[in-house]
Amino acid sequence: MTMTGQQVPAVNLYERRAGDSSVYTTAELFAGQTVVLFAVPAAYTPTCSNKHLPGFEAAFDELQQCGVDRVICLSVNDAWVMEAWGEQVGANKVQMLADGNAQFTTAMGLDQDLSQAGFGVRSKRYSMLVCDSKIDKMFIEDKGFEVSDAQTMLDYLKQS
Repeated sequence: MTMTGQQVPAVNLYERRAGDSSVYTTAELFAGQTVVLFAVPAAYTPTCSNKHLPGFEAAFDELQQCGVDRVICLSVNDAWVMEAWGEQVGANKVQMLADGNAQFTTAMGLDQDLSQAGFGVRSKRYSMLVCDSKIDKMFIEDKGFEVSDAQTMLDYLKQS
């Protein structure tokens, strides 16, 4: 499992915005920046749609005041699903990125097999602070939604 102090994995992540598709390397996304990335098991699911994503969207400006350059929502979905979900939830500030083949998720060691529920391989729910491509802090959920929320990240940033 990738942990605090390590570099983020070198993979490509995908975005669809306003009908345009983009491919980003993790170096492009993280190098020289302070980034909050939060990962969800699936787009459109209740906790992800009602709490996790809206919480980071609402906290975006305050996160920027704490020195964060970019906030990324990541899921093992395709870029079209991530775009549509972001539009439905009203995510205009959070960058919606797809890890369609779970390459980032698996390289992080944060994959989980949800095949019994019909989802296949998905990401565990977590948030992390990345400074210049190095993981500064991780909040990984064991069960439920208790530590990977925007307020926990804000509290950490304000203490640092």
